Amino acid sequence: MMTFENKLPRNKFDFERVNTIKKMNKKDIVPLLPGLLEWMQDMNWPIAPEVANILISFPKEIIPHIKDVFSTSDDIWKFWCLEYLVKELPSQYMELLRSDLIKLATTSTMGEELEEVDKKASQILLLI
Repeated sequence: MMTFENKLPRNKFDFERVNTIKKMNKKDIVPLLPGLLEWMQDMNWPIAPEVANILISFPKEIIPHIKDVFSTSDDIWKFWCLEYLVKELPSQYMELLRSDLIKLATTSTMGEELEEVDKKASQILLLI
């Protein structure tokens, strides 16, 4: 039996594992969501868009993990989550992130401003 870690991609080119995950039962993918989200730290990685497609198919389940990303100091990761996940969520799930989006839009750090996290959060707030 494969362990939890053995199901996640091993490197930025591991399409084999990404495709295996896509074929898994949804309930078996849920525990992998935090590990998959880490592959969105750089959307230039070849598997990142495919991973984003997997993540967005779990709108309710990814909300707490997105909130965790928002509490980090990784500003580009925040931007990628806004651009590839939050922006694509159904509005009822965007609503669950409203307070986080307001905070990112109005009390951004210098790093968040450099990565335009504040602008992206403001744009998303207009969609809610």
